[in-house]
Amino acid sequence: MADPLPPGERAGRRVAVGELGEALRALVDAAVRTEVAEDELADVAAAARELTARLRAHGRELHEVARVDDPDTGERWYSPVYGPGSPVAPPLVTTDSPDGTATGRVAVGKAHEGPPGLVHGGVVATLLDHVLARAVRAAGRGGLTATLTVRYRRPVRLGVPLLLSAEMGESSGRRTTATARLVAEDDPDTVLAEAEGLFVALRPERAASVFAHTDRRVGAWTSSSDG
Repeated sequence: MADPLPPGERAGRRVAVGELGEALRALVDAAVRTEVAEDELADVAAAARELTARLRAHGRELHEVARVDDPDTGERWYSPVYGPGSPVAPPLVTTDSPDGTATGRVAVGKAHEGPPGLVHGGVVATLLDHVLARAVRAAGRGGLTATLTVRYRRPVRLGVPLLLSAEMGESSGRRTTATARLVAEDDPDTVLAEAEGLFVALRPERAASVFAHTDRRVGAWTSSSDG
């Protein structure tokens, strides 16, 4: 298992991880939009395999937590939704508040296209799920998504700045509800999609079992008591 880094070293590595993630996101965007000739595609594929070998020289096992992560607070630098180091993250930029609210801003690119020119519906659901969970976690109510209901009101266009907002609802024991909505930044009064989520915190002993393979404290999805 990779040991977590001291704060100073982790900050420096996060900069490098973020720079690589940004470069890879640009590469992914170019790859899904390119119309270069076949011989050029073959040359780029060979170069990509060489870079892959360099990165695999020292890597983590599938279930290991990255040293730049903080799973106790839910910070995941390779998250496919917002991770600065992820080549597939849109990435979503979020803020949250202890009052149980969260907001996000994102412009979704070609890599997440569903119907031509539109964001894939599964990606819309993923974005909503994340801000819902973030609102719940900000209020100190850790948990995993138990149910997610999404209503698609309007098509969501690629490349358009989008705003998400979420608010925690009722809580009882280990269960917490939340609601969220997605709008275009230039038309905030028109709801494009909305969601309701139920989040259930794991009991400490259950969390210890579920996350045993990480060898790290994982508090963001755990209840402090049975509730």
